[in-house]
Amino acid sequence: MPALTPGCGHQYNPPPMIQAERLTRYFNDSAAVRDLSFHVSHGEVMGLLGPNGAGKSTTMKMLTCYLPPSHGSASVDGVPLERSLEVRRRIGYLPENAPTYPDLDVRSHLVFVGRMHGLPRATLQDRIREMSDVCGIRQVLHRRIDELSKGYRQRVGLAAAMLHDPACLILDEPTTGLDPNQIIEIRQLIRRLGERKTVLLSSHVLSEVEAVCDRMMILDRGELRALGTSAELARLSGGGAGMLVRFTGDGQPAMARLAGEDDELEVERSEDGWLIRHPDPDFPLGERVFRAAVDTSCVIVEMRRQQTSLEDVFRRMTSEGEDRA
Repeated sequence: MPALTPGCGHQYNPPPMIQAERLTRYFNDSAAVRDLSFHVSHGEVMGLLGPNGAGKSTTMKMLTCYLPPSHGSASVDGVPLERSLEVRRRIGYLPENAPTYPDLDVRSHLVFVGRMHGLPRATLQDRIREMSDVCGIRQVLHRRIDELSKGYRQRVGLAAAMLHDPACLILDEPTTGLDPNQIIEIRQLIRRLGERKTVLLSSHVLSEVEAVCDRMMILDRGELRALGTSAELARLSGGGAGMLVRFTGDGQPAMARLAGEDDELEVERSEDGWLIRHPDPDFPLGERVFRAAVDTSCVIVEMRRQQTSLEDVFRRMTSEGEDRA
């Protein structure tokens, strides 16, 4: 069926901003990335998770045309990687260590980057002012880059990546080496950018990814283990259903009754009350707990659903949760 076009009376669905099909990269005889397929929609913030050596940076380097794939294909905004110059015009890339010229002041560095992108002189200064405001670096434009803190250097790198107004941002560990306040600032900045840009974000900080990303994908040993929202990943990981229950008294009769109803139910006492788990995420825990309490005349004080954390999902789906030889 031919693609629908605007104006023909049908809704037009543009192609994904990033589309990868069986993307593979070998180094010697070892596959750093193997058969990786995914897409990132326009205006979506996608998180890329995985332990060290999972293939995150290699994936980003292929998408930004720094490394050619060994096999497979990918496109950015409908442009295949083989047309690398066109792809690079559509991408803003911030590697883990922001590439800057430390002997230059910030303004001179941004002017150089803008000229490399072919920005007209008439608009370059306007773009520098705009990106300086967006990234919060206007107050350091006159300072040499080697005098700046790690946080400000990351901001300068981000401003340089966005100077040519790319449709897609690819950020590799943008908060590495930052202090907690700087991490929060960069996280807020990425969240604002996600309102206008497509963002592919790699990070080791799971809470950071969960806070800013619409969806996440988990890589391990070069292969895709899971892709989805945090709730979808929890379901895929087999996290099941969990609940914390507190009673006015001991609650032991109710918990004994509940545990005897289903062999798959796990019931254990904790400092905060009773923890109840079932491998089926759709298991009606609340209903069963309430019924057991009524049958044994136990009074419930609190009943709270326990969500599987992203850290739990990460460990279940990667070799981080396995014993290594």
